[in-house]
Amino acid sequence: MVEPAAQSLALQPIRLSGRLTAGALLLAGLAWVVRGVWEIRLAVAGEPDSGPPDQGYGVHRPLNGLENSYHLVTSVGGLVAFLCALLFLAWLWRVRDNARALSGQVPKYAGIWVFLGWIVPVASLWFPRGIVADAYRTTAPGRKLPVSVNVWWGLWLIGMLGGVGIVYRDSTDEIIARAYSEVWPLLVSDAAVVGAAVAGAFAVRAVTAVQVERIRQAQGAGFAAVGGGRQG
Repeated sequence: MVEPAAQSLALQPIRLSGRLTAGALLLAGLAWVVRGVWEIRLAVAGEPDSGPPDQGYGVHRPLNGLENSYHLVTSVGGLVAFLCALLFLAWLWRVRDNARALSGQVPKYAGIWVFLGWIVPVASLWFPRGIVADAYRTTAPGRKLPVSVNVWWGLWLIGMLGGVGIVYRDSTDEIIARAYSEVWPLLVSDAAVVGAAVAGAFAVRAVTAVQVERIRQAQGAGFAAVGGGRQG
């Protein structure tokens, strides 16, 4: 009779974590909008006569004012993305653990994949989405997975393939050179990241909401069981 109440106490609070994570995703999306605006400014200004910032063989020319400001924009965006990543991973760990506590089922993915799933080649193509989907389905069996989860993940992959997603391969100076020569691929990747951030915020809210609902039900059942035991 006491077991349901004990189980509910093992659940981790998720509402605040979900709100912070959704907010951080939207802030990251805004940072990439600003980044895209600066890339358009670079394209409109055109490459200086002195050539790209990285001129090869370890030679870098002094940056002009617009290029310096783009470095600042990308640095701020990187800090926002780092904060977003920390909050998202903390939220993902919580929803995974809560889903296990609520359902009594062993998660499909081991806990280590909450972190490694983003960086291990091949696995990074579907493990993070799989963890979110598994948490939702075990929390709310029979309910259809929110469309936002698939939209978020599809756009995330497009942004990564573009090379200037949240984790990008090129140096800032190389991206400046790309903005001068061919800005459209950069803007497409930026748009994908912004879309992924917005869809991700909706996905986080959907998964959080269903867990809040189930946690309330579990706590209510636990209190009822304890109360019934005392009356007996």
